[in-house]
Amino acid sequence: MQINVLEYFELTSERMPAKTAVVDAAGTWDFGTLKRRSHDVAAEVSRRTQARNSPIALYLPKSRAAIAAILGTLHTGNVYAPLDIKAPSLRTKAILDNLQPVLILTTRELSKSLLALDIPAAKVLCVDELPEAAANPPAVWKENIDTDPAYIIHTSGSTGTPKGVVICHRGIIDYIDWARDCFKVDETAVIANQAPLIFDNSTLDLYLCFACGATLHLVPEELFLFPVRLVEYLAANAITFLFWVPSIMVTIANKDVLNKGPNLSLNKILFAGEVMPAKQLNAWRRRFPSALFANLYGPTEITVDCTYYIVDRNIGDDEPVPIGFACRNSGILILNEQNGACSPGERGELCVRGSSLALGYWNNPTQTAAAFVQNPLNAHYPELIYRTGDLVHTNERGEITFVGRKDFQVKHMGYRIELGEIEHAVMQIPGFRNACVLYHQGRKEIVLVYEAEKPFDAGAIRNQLADNLPKYMWPTAFFHVPELPRNPSGKIDRQQLLTAYGS
Repeated sequence: MQINVLEYFELTSERMPAKTAVVDAAGTWDFGTLKRRSHDVAAEVSRRTQARNSPIALYLPKSRAAIAAILGTLHTGNVYAPLDIKAPSLRTKAILDNLQPVLILTTRELSKSLLALDIPAAKVLCVDELPEAAANPPAVWKENIDTDPAYIIHTSGSTGTPKGVVICHRGIIDYIDWARDCFKVDETAVIANQAPLIFDNSTLDLYLCFACGATLHLVPEELFLFPVRLVEYLAANAITFLFWVPSIMVTIANKDVLNKGPNLSLNKILFAGEVMPAKQLNAWRRRFPSALFANLYGPTEITVDCTYYIVDRNIGDDEPVPIGFACRNSGILILNEQNGACSPGERGELCVRGSSLALGYWNNPTQTAAAFVQNPLNAHYPELIYRTGDLVHTNERGEITFVGRKDFQVKHMGYRIELGEIEHAVMQIPGFRNACVLYHQGRKEIVLVYEAEKPFDAGAIRNQLADNLPKYMWPTAFFHVPELPRNPSGKIDRQQLLTAYGS
């Protein structure tokens, strides 16, 4: 039984050193080469600092070098914290001020940006200038226990300062062992990574590679802007496994490139991070009738995912795709406004308990205490749960179904409205490729920003919605865009749309 996530990689690299491990735009490394490169990082980090369980920031593009930096950091018994190299400098500075990393791993070129933020040069380590390690570095990682932190992922914070979510080794091990068993992943898998390293969805791709000996392709980011070229990449590299955000899959389905493109080898298609519209999911299922499809759900604070739904039945285009059932060793609670357990079918907040929970927010005890609270159903001993802020209910099959965010719930004309329910109805209208519904507090109006080939008449939209929504839920402001903006993780950028249309 693993205690440290690095054990996955150590066992795999010993068992199959010549097997292809990671592929990026610049080339390929096998597991043996990746191990040597990670040892180069570990040796220099160990020379620079004796710290343990301390954050080491990674200011690197998604690349083979970044994967080596992750493994090298873990080898020293420390905690890796990926940063967004495209983020505004003030955001990067705010994260670093809170994180206080013992070192920042970067490249010579990117180091200029860090030094411009008054980061001490002694804290900056350029991985593209590392000497080859003369010997294997000390295996400090063997001193870790499974509740020690492994990584820190930063999410947006309500105060304007990003929150650093601290995930421990035990949470990753539970998650990867479950995923490997549940989805039958082995060394034959060829994974096409979409998620940036700053997004927790990348955890599944990385650690399935480390644990199973699967080959990981770091797909060039620009390809996700060009569906035809992206599908060609999947075909040329015989990709078998996807774990992508739905927005990418929706775009591909809308462009109808699956049926027109080359033959693909996909047999496992997973998605998470947003609501997946059934209409576009069904387009994928028709194209790959024998593939396994799974909808995964979970916030960053519970080690990537806590529920899953293997799509094993017909789902109508107008049905919500369930988020399903609890992952192994994840405890799911659905609580009502009185902090009691919801009855079957009753809408409530999804909360999570178990070893998947984050250790908290780095250097932020106030927000940690607000989000990780005592289980109100347990008065007998201390037991923390994480309140996700997501509203769900169970359907007639006992499957958990996502309704929307508590903070996307608005009071309009005296009615409590879920903006996600309106989005779901809008996506049933033929010709709509994607949609985002916002609420303009000042004008007290529901705003629809939609993606389509051409603008729709507002009256025609309302007529289409009349069969599914009461009049008080109809949007009154409509904005057509050729393509909805996305944030770095590939999700619809609601904040950008709020700034432009909803505030």
